[in-house]
Amino acid sequence: MTEPDLSALRERAAHGDTDAADELTELASEGGDLNELRRLADAGSSTATDELIQLAAEQGNIDELRRLSDSGNATATDQLIELATEQDDMDELRRLADRGNITAAEQLEELTAE
Repeated sequence: MTEPDLSALRERAAHGDTDAADELTELASEGGDLNELRRLADAGSSTATDELIQLAAEQGNIDELRRLSDSGNATATDQLIELATEQDDMDELRRLADRGNITAAEQLEELTAE
């Protein structure tokens, strides 16, 4: 897709065209474009948010998952806990546990017991 086509699609999406937003989400997801997904998610697209979480998890992007988790996204929190557990990231699990996340506390307990 050419840059002018992409700009036109973004313009349509910005004016509430859900088909355009969905197409942008699909293109960004296929291209691994976290920035585009983040922009769409921040504009309110739940589909883009879901794709952003999935892509960030696949890429091992703890910072993006943390950003989404800290803004209250439970799915991002679950993915963050899973990724932190896989990476033995005790600091991240402790941070989440200190914020009251029971799953993170349980994972932290399991990892420290090993």
